[in-house]
Amino acid sequence: MMRYQAILFDMDGTVLDTLRDLNAAVNQTLAHFGYPVQSIDDTRRFVGNGSRRLIELSVQDGMPDERIDELLAWYLPYYNAHANDTTAPYPGIRSVLDAFHRDGLPMAIVSNKPDRTVKKLAEQHFAGLFSCAVGEDEAHGIRRKPAPDTLLAAASALCAQPERCLYVGDSEVDILTASRAGMDCASALWGFRSREELLSAGARFLINKPEELYGFLHEQSTV
Repeated sequence: MMRYQAILFDMDGTVLDTLRDLNAAVNQTLAHFGYPVQSIDDTRRFVGNGSRRLIELSVQDGMPDERIDELLAWYLPYYNAHANDTTAPYPGIRSVLDAFHRDGLPMAIVSNKPDRTVKKLAEQHFAGLFSCAVGEDEAHGIRRKPAPDTLLAAASALCAQPERCLYVGDSEVDILTASRAGMDCASALWGFRSREELLSAGARFLINKPEELYGFLHEQSTV
């Protein structure tokens, strides 16, 4: 029997390489408000905890919440308009998603990006593959990761038990979120965090490249 009823995927650093567009949007925001821009490696380290936290980490400590709100209000529409300038699926990810889809395995995207952007990018790059796409929507009570809300909402939409879902992500946030949702987590080594960072965060299953996911899922069915 298949161990997992459904497979859920993080977006940034897992199915889509979004780093350059994120870095460009952050730097446009910082430049607009007269702050120093950041390197792409800075953005890589700061991504994973939602848009607000990305902006907070991109400016000096102690900036008032009101100023963060101002930057965020400028950043969000800019990023939404430019979220697909250079963003593309990671090599090999489309073929493994196609294989899961042919097998009839329900799939969802779960991300800390704003819900509108998550749904837009999922449709642009993976039309017809994901049964649902869930982003941060705290205004409607869906808390961002590491709260388990987005994962649980996706599992419910797929009619899958959380303990029989696998979440594939690339960060320490994904590992913690999956644990809180009662799900296994497979950690993608092609994303934004290193092997060492993932292991120190408690990663159990490390996946070197997307193509290995298919074999991993079927291996787990025999455990």
